[in-house]
This record gives sequence, structure tokens and C-alpha cells, in this order.
Amino acid sequence: MDLRPILLVIGLLLIPLGLGMLVPALVDASLSHPEWQVFLTTSALTLFVGAGLFLSNRGASEELNVKQAFLLTVLVWLVLPGFASLPFVFSELDMRFTDAFFESMSGLTTTGSTVISGLDTAPPGILMWRALLQWLGGIGIIVMAIAVLPMLKIGGMQLFRMESSDTSDKILPRVTQISGAITALYFTLSIACFLALVFAGMTTFEAAAHAMTTISTGGFSTSDQSLAYFDSGLIDAIEVVFMIIGSLPFVLYLQVMRGRPLKLWQDDQVRFFLSLVFILILFLAVWLMLAKDFAFLQALRYASFNTVSILTGTGYSNAAFDSWGPVALVFFFIIMFIGGCAGSTTCGIKVFRFQVLFAGVATQMKKLSQPHAVYKPKFNGRPIPETVTDSVMGFLFLFAVTFVGLALALTLTGLDFLTALSGAATSIANVGPGLGDVIGPSGTFGSLPDSAKWILTLGMLLGRLELLTVFILFTPTFWRA
Repeated sequence: MDLRPILLVIGLLLIPLGLGMLVPALVDASLSHPEWQVFLTTSALTLFVGAGLFLSNRGASEELNVKQAFLLTVLVWLVLPGFASLPFVFSELDMRFTDAFFESMSGLTTTGSTVISGLDTAPPGILMWRALLQWLGGIGIIVMAIAVLPMLKIGGMQLFRMESSDTSDKILPRVTQISGAITALYFTLSIACFLALVFAGMTTFEAAAHAMTTISTGGFSTSDQSLAYFDSGLIDAIEVVFMIIGSLPFVLYLQVMRGRPLKLWQDDQVRFFLSLVFILILFLAVWLMLAKDFAFLQALRYASFNTVSILTGTGYSNAAFDSWGPVALVFFFIIMFIGGCAGSTTCGIKVFRFQVLFAGVATQMKKLSQPHAVYKPKFNGRPIPETVTDSVMGFLFLFAVTFVGLALALTLTGLDFLTALSGAATSIANVGPGLGDVIGPSGTFGSLPDSAKWILTLGMLLGRLELLTVFILFTPTFWRA
């Protein structure tokens, strides 16, 4: 396998990561905080390695075959967190590499799990770097979902290859142009979220950090209390709106901007997701009023914020919802697997796979009642190819097996049942907080043993890369010529 195109792309991606380190350097320098030297040094190192890889492999072919694309995808999500962890290692936090790599992987995969406590007094540059990692990770996830995963036919994502190519013909002629347009849209939405949060009472710094981690559905906050620190219904409402915006397909936003405003609502996936959000919020709000004596507006506020946050994999919290009792624990445990729409910044299984599964089951039931009739499951008005159904079924089975494997591995490190189970779920679904006293919304992952942190880091990688992208590298047939 020719590795030069792979090294070329990795070098190209390290360059913006290195330039990104200058942002927290400027933040620290403007506040006369000595940490700016750490970011400046690590930026120089990252830029040096990135430019070296790019220049030394400049003559390589720009075309990647499928095997190279698989290997590139995995290496990118391993190499970038490695370099992104350097500021954590050399900052005044003095984090060990295990913790630093965990934090950077959590950031770039927009998981939101953290090992850092004392965020309220942490260096401002570190807080900005965490937010920036999630913001960069979010746009990387969108581009990967549009350009890479459909080509690799991972977990039914080939269903969107037709739609993305159709979309590119109607909107912009090339995938690179679509990526550029989506990046501009992503930046614009981030600015809109920033301005709304400033209007709601956040400082400029807090609004910038939370805008980046909201639109990317990442969930890193500037306080140990997450959004409960602000205790503002207006801020919670703004966050809910922008978390939902980040959970919808960004390609459809381009169609809306080009004069097709109904295209977003006409999409089966979007309607299913928004209906699901409404039903789940309604259920939890009613339960909070009946079982916990919450007032109507209070129940609506806490139910909508925490439901949307966990469902979309953002991972913010404005209350210790794990103290609401077993019903709430089971509720949040289940919805953390679901995720948002394909082509968004969200994670988890994603709603389109449930739609494909439900359509397949409905078709089978119709065939049982009318054996001689011809039925075909459909998605967005189009027949679902059998290859897509098979891919989705394979993905769901592998997801379940991997989740069980991660949970068992975590119990072997000495974690209690709830911590191990919710830790496995939150890592593979890239949600952020787990459940319980240790890794719940009020805790951190810092007290876990190193072995557990590496298992969780692997879970984050597997979840973000849709499992098969990583597992295929361990099959003998992949490496055969």
C-alpha cells in the first residue's frame, strides 16, 4: 500500500490544527497568562511536522483507493488527538499523557467526557482549546459523513451517496465545494449562537466557548457545573435550539439557502427526529410533574434541555438528572444510544438506521399477511437497496456486541456495574457524561484507572468512526494485495 497520499493528507490536516493552537495562545497572551508560551511552542511543533509531511509527500497521487481511505480515516483520528494532547501535557495542569490523550480524543470526537476538574479556575487558553477541538471535530465529522463514509459503505451510509451526489449536482458541482459551503454555514451558525448567548447574559469568552461546543454537539463547558452554572432559562432555550440545529443534516441547510425551504421538513429523517424529540420531551416533562412535583415551566425547561442534550450526544446538563430516580436513569440510558441525523455533528446509532430497521420489519409483517404481494421498504420515497438493509443490520449487531465488550472490559478494571455500563454507552455513543456518582453529570472521568480510560478512549474512536472503519483494519483480507 502506498502510504504517501495518506501522509500527505495527515500533514495537510495537522497544519490547521497547529494554526488553531494560536487561538488559545492569543487568549492567554491577551490576559497575560504564561500558558501562551505552551500553545505557541506546541503550535510550532505541530506546524513543523504537518508541513514536513506535506512537502515530503507532495508528489504523491491525489487519488485514494478504498483501502487507503479506510487507513487514512483511522490514522487521522489517532494522529490528530496525539498532537492535540500536547498543550494539556505541558500546561500548568501537568496532565499525564493518558489523561491528555483522553481529553483530546473526547474533544475531537465531540464526546464531551472530561478528566479535568476545577474548570472554573482552569487557564483560559485550555478552556478555549477544549472548545476549539470540539468545533474542529464537528466540521470534520460532517465532511466525513458526506464524503468518506458513503464511499466506504459503512453501516448503511451508502444510502446517502445517491443523495449527496444528487445534491451536489443540484447545488454545487463538487464535494470539495459542498465541504467549503458547509464550513461557511457551520461558521455562520456558530456566530449566531455566540451572539444569542451574549445577549442572554454570558461573557464574550463564555459565549465563544459554548457556541463552539453547542453547534458541534460536543458539550465541553467552562464550568464544572456545566450549564447549571448559569441557571438561566433563556440560555437553556438558546442551547436547545442550536443543539437541534447541529443535529440536522447540514446538506439540507444548503438546499434551504438555495431557495428550497421545504426540503428540510420533507426529509423523512428530519421529521422522524423532530417528532422523536417532541415525544421524549413530553414524556419526561409529564413524568417530572407527576412523580417529582415539578411546576409546568420548570418540568418543560429541564426535560427539554437534558433530553435534547443526551439524545444529540452533546452532553451538557443543567441539573443532576441522575438523582431523579430509576425511571430517569433508564430513560437517559436508552436515549443516549439514538443520536441525531446522518450528515450532522451528532453521534450514536443515528435515527436513519432505526427508520431502515422499522421499514424492514414493517415490510416483513406485510409479506407474512400477504405472501404473494410485493412490498419494498422505502426511505425518503425511494426503495431501500438490500445492501443498505444488510449494512444497517450488520452495524446494529456489531454496535451491540462492541457495547457489551466495552462494558465487560470496564468491569474487569474494577468499576461498579452502573459506571461500567454507562461508561461503555457514553463512549461508544460519544455522549459525554455517564450515570452515577463517579462519571455522572456532576462527576468526571479523572478518578478512573488508566486502563479504563484507554478502553473508553477506544470506545470514543470506534463510535465516531462507525465501528467497521476500525475493525476492518484487523481483518487479514484487508492487507492482502
